[in-house]
Amino acid sequence: MAIQCLPRGGGSKEETYRVVDEAIAAIDKTGLKYTVCPMETVVEGPLDQLWEAAKAAHEAIIKHGGKGMTLIKLYSSEDLDPAEEKVAKYRSKGH
Repeated sequence: MAIQCLPRGGGSKEETYRVVDEAIAAIDKTGLKYTVCPMETVVEGPLDQLWEAAKAAHEAIIKHGGKGMTLIKLYSSEDLDPAEEKVAKYRSKGH
């Protein structure tokens, strides 16, 4: 699942980053494997736990920023490949 939290508090760039940091901390508390990317955080795990991670991240931006939206992209499969396997060939490109 890719989770993108967008605080809408209208504060400074630093304030926005602080609120996003709170959302990432909420994801971290789930214990799920995750990768922070520039535009979203990719989280891996069982579906019920992924929903809880997205909910926790969204609640964090509301609690710490007042308002915001969370965008979710979900991929699931019986033979789910780890996220790293999907992007490994691009990591060595250096671009």
